[in-house]
Amino acid sequence: MAIIRNEALHKQVAAAMRQSIATGEWPPGTQLPTETDLAQKYGVSRPTVRLAVAALRSEGQLDVKQGRGTFVRTTVHGPSGTLDRTVTHRAGAYETPTDTWFQHGEEPTVYRTRTDAITAPLLNMEQDELMLGCDRLITDPAGDGRALHRLLLPMERIEATPLAQHPAATPAEAYATLSAAGHDLVWRDRVSARVPQPDEREALHLSEAAVLLVVHRTTHDQATGLPLILEETRLGAETAALTYDIEATKPKRTARPAKATR
Repeated sequence: MAIIRNEALHKQVAAAMRQSIATGEWPPGTQLPTETDLAQKYGVSRPTVRLAVAALRSEGQLDVKQGRGTFVRTTVHGPSGTLDRTVTHRAGAYETPTDTWFQHGEEPTVYRTRTDAITAPLLNMEQDELMLGCDRLITDPAGDGRALHRLLLPMERIEATPLAQHPAATPAEAYATLSAAGHDLVWRDRVSARVPQPDEREALHLSEAAVLLVVHRTTHDQATGLPLILEETRLGAETAALTYDIEATKPKRTARPAKATR
């Protein structure tokens, strides 16, 4: 490798390694040579190689597998799966395309929590109000899709329903319980993205360069607009996409002002 003056050495090594990946010298799935071999190949020190590898890991081009080595990552051309967000109401019951996901993965964890700066505005509540939470890792039985799901149940909104005694409900079960309590349900999703935490990356099998999609779904009472429950779904943006059925909504009628009488 020809050394270029006035450019960091590890960046030059990273560029040479990137070229080896791009030209197919190192195809996807290939295990990289050891640090010692790479240092000899490029005529640099092992710390310089280490910095170059770290740069390519941050770009998502390399994966480090504990105890096995460093591998060229399989290129992902767009999401390999979709998470359908449609809700269907049929014969008095609710269905979602991910119902079967809740039958796989880990057992749910139920706990007490309180509204915070993120959840309070979504639920139209003050901060520090009591809720029940239920966390799950859910998996697609038909593929390798994985998601972290959180169901948040404000006590003041669900205390008169069976959800107060059985908070480990699936979304479809929660919708049916709220409907049985007399609510006509509508939903609103808010989608954002952020860098995953280490535990999220591990649970969802994400690469170093992965971005996390965070979907907050609020279930509302249609008549009053009151938010009843909140769901949070987290999944990797590089391998999953969200799909929706969109229906046009009719604008609400505004009451005409009464005519003045003489």
